Amino acid sequence: MSDSNHPEQEGAPLTPQTQNPQLVKRSRFLSLVLRHDPARIGLTLDPAGWTDVGALLDALAAHGRPLSRAQLDQVVAENDKQRFAFDPSGTRIRANQGHSVRVDLGLPEAEPPSPLFHGTHPGALAAIRREGLRPMRRHDVHLSADRETAARVGARRGRAVVLTVDAARMAAAGHRFRVSGNGVWLASAVPPEYLGGW
Repeated sequence: MSDSNHPEQEGAPLTPQTQNPQLVKRSRFLSLVLRHDPARIGLTLDPAGWTDVGALLDALAAHGRPLSRAQLDQVVAENDKQRFAFDPSGTRIRANQGHSVRVDLGLPEAEPPSPLFHGTHPGALAAIRREGLRPMRRHDVHLSADRETAARVGARRGRAVVLTVDAARMAAAGHRFRVSGNGVWLASAVPPEYLGGW
């Protein structure tokens, strides 16, 4: 069971973004359309998850959610988890990871640091003990290179539990890892035998 796209909740640490409710609202809606439901605003993503910035801004305006280019730049720059990225030309945008729609981000395999960490909540532990970490609605399980980031992820739904992932042993056994542009480590699943920190 992986972390899911739950909104920040009371008790989660404050970041510059969570202190700006309007920025949070814009970021959440962009996550929805760039990760899960582009058709909601008539948007099309290319096979790698990119869409034209102008097309995105036009679609948002046409669906009652107008956003200026400056506001979009702010969301991308100040998002607490760097969820979005522009291409080098600045004319296309995509979510860095976390998609439930079919995309191929083209991320190469990478040798993971060990350990990696996964933040979750106490209610998920029984299923994780049985099944390990699964991507659920996403394409991949999301892992963090440091305990602090994993704790912030887990705190979104209350008290955080941080699990340790023996990534070196997983890699030696043939499991593959990739890393997104914002430093999130991705794996198709993490079997329970590679997890610790209960």
